[in-house]
Amino acid sequence: MSVLDTIKSRRSIRKYKSDPIPEDVFQRVFEAVRQAPSGKNLQPWKFIVVKDKALKDSLARASANQMFMAQAPIIVVACGFPDDCYSHMGRYMKSWTVDVTIAFEHLVLQAEEEGLGTCWIGSFEEQEVKAILNVPDNVRVMALTPLGYPAEEPSYRGRKRLDEIVTYDGF
Repeated sequence: MSVLDTIKSRRSIRKYKSDPIPEDVFQRVFEAVRQAPSGKNLQPWKFIVVKDKALKDSLARASANQMFMAQAPIIVVACGFPDDCYSHMGRYMKSWTVDVTIAFEHLVLQAEEEGLGTCWIGSFEEQEVKAILNVPDNVRVMALTPLGYPAEEPSYRGRKRLDEIVTYDGF
């Protein structure tokens, strides 16, 4: 599958099979994460792989009670290090949010390539997630995703036309 085909076929999955993820598939997904670029190549991230049922249930409750998350064999929690990143992106911001997002999207796309489903979870209580997983105070939680084999095939939701999102030589 081409990269564009992978991007086009990817959907947010909210129903998962309980089938385990084979180790070779898991390794390829996280190799994609490891290969992600970051500002000054500082790689200011850590990804927590959660398999424990009680922890998955707690994370789902801390994520606006999105209990479908706990159906997947794994929940991945993407964390960033604001103190250990490129500090002058655009000359006004730290890069950790962009860096972690790029690595997380690598995970999402490789998961799609492997036949796995994901759902980018941005609705969560960071302090609750940090408490559940013992994340240090100086580390930020950026996003979560269930990771597993889909038990549904969501339909295409459409995208804006190129002429609505692309301009030339100025805004």
